[in-house]
Amino acid sequence: MTTSSFKTLFIFLAAAFFTMTTRSSAADPKPKEVLKIMHRVADWQLNNWETKGFKYSKSDWTNGACYTGLYSAGTLKGGKKYLQALVRIGNDLGWNTGRRRFFADDYCVGQTYAQLSMKYGDKKMIAPFVLLADSILAMPHDEPLNWKNNVHMREWAWCDALFMGPPSLAYLTSATKDSRYLDMAAKLWWKTTDFLYDPSEQLYFRDENYFNKKEKNGQKTFWSRGNGWVLGGLVRMLENMPANYPDKARFEKLYKDMIAKVVSLQQPDGSWHASLLDPESFPVKEMSGTGFFCYAILWGLNHGLLDKAAYWPAAQRAWAVMVSSVNAEGMLGYVQRIGAAPDKVNAESTEVYGVGAFLLAGTQLYHYLNGRR
Repeated sequence: MTTSSFKTLFIFLAAAFFTMTTRSSAADPKPKEVLKIMHRVADWQLNNWETKGFKYSKSDWTNGACYTGLYSAGTLKGGKKYLQALVRIGNDLGWNTGRRRFFADDYCVGQTYAQLSMKYGDKKMIAPFVLLADSILAMPHDEPLNWKNNVHMREWAWCDALFMGPPSLAYLTSATKDSRYLDMAAKLWWKTTDFLYDPSEQLYFRDENYFNKKEKNGQKTFWSRGNGWVLGGLVRMLENMPANYPDKARFEKLYKDMIAKVVSLQQPDGSWHASLLDPESFPVKEMSGTGFFCYAILWGLNHGLLDKAAYWPAAQRAWAVMVSSVNAEGMLGYVQRIGAAPDKVNAESTEVYGVGAFLLAGTQLYHYLNGRR
């Protein structure tokens, strides 16, 4: 057994032991309960937009991440109004992405456009994005990913981009049946991974600026939401890969390695704190990283990539702490504000991408509880 294989096995066994020894005695949530809290959170978000307006541009990555969860919730019982809201937003935008053409954040909305296009059989929903995607394919993508010269406007040089860009191209392949978009997404995924992934820790640095930064306890700086973006993007890439896709096994291995590591870092309350290797530096639950991790774990359980005994307790406990972070009105709190590194949160901290993660996780939980295991 290689050193890398031994380490992966060790992390897996540690994660399994941790989840078994901290298993909640509470009964599994009921599908109706999951839908109820999902609707409360989604309705709060829609009402907030309606009464206060959009805090960010409708095509902004923050909202784009939220739309992924709203679309997911819209596929479940009672979710039609969420799909209708997304169609209205798409129409308002003319189905265009953001103005910065090659900046991954600005075409995060493309993945929801592609899903809506498949749902309704309407190609106009993806027509502008197809043109943009074709221009992405034509770019050389030969720049190094060092954080200078605004490289992030052209390349996926920061880990967050792996949720924004690759799934958008991957879903476009599913919508158009043109494999070139998924192929480019896979190619550029590995370019970013070769630069930002730390194989010794099985986690991603946020960008080059964090290679040598340390937390208060001397550990490397690995941001919870940053790695949540990666795992969320990773399962959405896998969602669009045919069984015989050449790179699928490589993506699945990366997924399993990261999940094992992440679950070994879960806190006793079921959450992950903002800093993965120094949770005491910000000793409070954080819901955007937790939401994306919960989503990714449940997706793996639903698709047969993870062992139920080892990983279901982690997902169950993560969902419980997420539900505990929703206030009486339906606002999800403890979501770290926009940033690039671990930071403080409190009960009043909320952002739309946290809602997206919550709804993605809830959808996967709903399917899991209904027997899609």
